[in-house]
Amino acid sequence: MRAQWVESRRGLANVTQMHFARQGVVTQEMQHVAGREGLPAELVRSEVARGRMIIPANLNHPELEPMAIGIAAKCKINANIGNSQIVSDVEGELTKLRGCLKHGADTVMDLSTGGDIPHIRDVLLRHSTVPLGTVPTYEAIERVKRVEELTARDLLDIVEEQAKQGVDYMTIHAGILRDFLPLAQHRITGIVSRGGALMAQWMMAKGLENPWYTHFDDLCEIFKAYDVSFSLGDSLRPGCLADASDEAQFAELRVLGELTRRAWEHDVQVMIEGPGHVPMDQIEMNMKIEQEVCHEAPFYVLGPLATDIAPGYDHITSAIGAALAGWHGASMLCYVTPAEHLSLPNAEDVHQGIIAYKIAAHAADVARQRSGARDRDDALSRARYAFDWREQFRLSLDPEAAQAKHDETLPHDAFKTAEFCAMCGPKFCSMKVHTHLLEKDLPEVTERADAQLVADSLAFARRAAIPRTGSVAQPSPVALGRKASPAGAAGAAAALAKAE
Repeated sequence: MRAQWVESRRGLANVTQMHFARQGVVTQEMQHVAGREGLPAELVRSEVARGRMIIPANLNHPELEPMAIGIAAKCKINANIGNSQIVSDVEGELTKLRGCLKHGADTVMDLSTGGDIPHIRDVLLRHSTVPLGTVPTYEAIERVKRVEELTARDLLDIVEEQAKQGVDYMTIHAGILRDFLPLAQHRITGIVSRGGALMAQWMMAKGLENPWYTHFDDLCEIFKAYDVSFSLGDSLRPGCLADASDEAQFAELRVLGELTRRAWEHDVQVMIEGPGHVPMDQIEMNMKIEQEVCHEAPFYVLGPLATDIAPGYDHITSAIGAALAGWHGASMLCYVTPAEHLSLPNAEDVHQGIIAYKIAAHAADVARQRSGARDRDDALSRARYAFDWREQFRLSLDPEAAQAKHDETLPHDAFKTAEFCAMCGPKFCSMKVHTHLLEKDLPEVTERADAQLVADSLAFARRAAIPRTGSVAQPSPVALGRKASPAGAAGAAAALAKAE
């Protein structure tokens, strides 16, 4: 898609979307994002120039379909894939990537830590139509026997190699400083970020400051030559509820705010990574502090998990926190899978994680009252009321799962037009009862509730009810007495009788 767009930019000293936006240029990527988001192109340009929106789009990733991360755009989700030193399989990671694209991940991170990491990454890039992110520290560690063997030059070389391949954004753990390490000693879970723990190990072994921090301007020079976006890593994020919102977390966040300004001086795009385990009552506060300290750069949060007691179900515990985070200002949600804290995710874990986070992100968009965010909900609800089962499946976040669940009990095609499901059957379906209320001659009304109670209740309702919005701002009246097609009703009845 982008091959022709980027040709004229090759050889320029700075090719970032922020650089062009600050020159008043609306790039093809910005135009495309505007169309996807339903936003004016000038608004997209101004948000990118301001730093509140990023368009991760490496010059060397022409397969990419541009997307945006920022408060003015829809809430996005990221899916992490990648092998480990225990399990290394290129085809397995490609299968995961295809699942990510199928089920709607907005970006993907390759967190591979074993095998031929550059080859795995290249295969994923050439097949990915969404931005691909990495954590360069992982490949750096894989190349040496001991972490202290690494030099700053080694780290920068790996970053440039990945940038040349086409990586769109990189997690850089530049905010964890030597003086912050004692702040994590009181914690239950210490430092849970892999990149953060490895940088802590390097600093302790070398007696030096974090090389990502001391060489940050060198990183910016590489990033602006290829248009790589920073995903500034939260090395000291909390790994359990008890460790949330402590001094270690916020000391690092303050440094990330300073690094954001430094990156912007180079016109390099930035987003900030956020905490992983946070009690629900602290989530809004965390979102607001990030916006203030990091100058409204997009916030990219892992979860956060709202409880620590559900291994095997952490896609659920984290989606609860993610929905709240998105509502209160997070721009992208990093998914968590059922395998979190337990094992390397397989393809089905990836599937479950993506769907949980698509739900969370969509719920956040609805809560933020984004224009048109609820249209799909309204359309599915209309299909539900009309017993249009196939349209319900089509509009679902996971159509195959929705139909499979329906067909577990009513698999016959006739039931795709039936006015009931297996939960209530034909006699107890509330919506069926409602649609047929006026089909019979009704007797004269001879009894009513207390008139004062009715009047008080209607007056209370007028005061308390929220005005209808979106596609139902001016609703047509519900059509009582609508009948199903005779063929559909008869076919469903016959199939039900046969099933019984």
